[in-house]
Amino acid sequence: MSKSSNFLDKPIAAGALALLILASVVAFSLETLPSLSSRVRESLALFEVFVVVVFTAEYMYRLYAAPKRLRFVFGFYGIVDLLAILPFYLGLVVDLRSIRLLRVLRMVRLLKLARYNAALLRLATALRASKDELLVSMVILAIALYLAAFGIYHFEHDAQPDKFSSIFDALWWAVATVSTVGYGDVYPVTVGGRVFTFFVLVISLGIIAIPTSIFATALLAVRKHQAGNSGPSET
Repeated sequence: MSKSSNFLDKPIAAGALALLILASVVAFSLETLPSLSSRVRESLALFEVFVVVVFTAEYMYRLYAAPKRLRFVFGFYGIVDLLAILPFYLGLVVDLRSIRLLRVLRMVRLLKLARYNAALLRLATALRASKDELLVSMVILAIALYLAAFGIYHFEHDAQPDKFSSIFDALWWAVATVSTVGYGDVYPVTVGGRVFTFFVLVISLGIIAIPTSIFATALLAVRKHQAGNSGPSET
């Protein structure tokens, strides 16, 4: 058992860290309010410093206490813990206002909650167990998106050259259609395009169902395994 299990994984410490994670996300949201006074913004900035200090100490302690440190550093929680504090330190040398992605990385802190929730831990376990099958499903999905974009470009380019000027533009339509979202900003007007869209919609229902069923099966297996391990033992 690692040293960290004697401290950070205890209910009180875990609960305090979970509350701090939620508070930091709320503070980040408050920073986007345009009507905030300079005094409130300074208070939020000080709170962010406090949060980063705590999360940095947590990261360093978990790294110190990990039996296999490289495994922790490159593991899911190690990467999440690092990304949760990385924007702050980068902000000391880089203007994050010009790099929005780095600021958005602060929201990665929500993933830290997975460490303290049994249901989220089951989801993570199921995801790891089915990663190979899900990867194949994502490859199939990518191929389907490209074929859908290629097909609709062929049918609609001449009729709507401004909306389907290239296959890359058609990919936006493909994503919206295959995901069954259908924003309605781009749609086929030719007979061939509409017939093609019908078949894409029908096929996409099955494509989307594949990773869903794979993950659901893996999650059910994890639940059964945990239920079997926690069941009453015979005396």
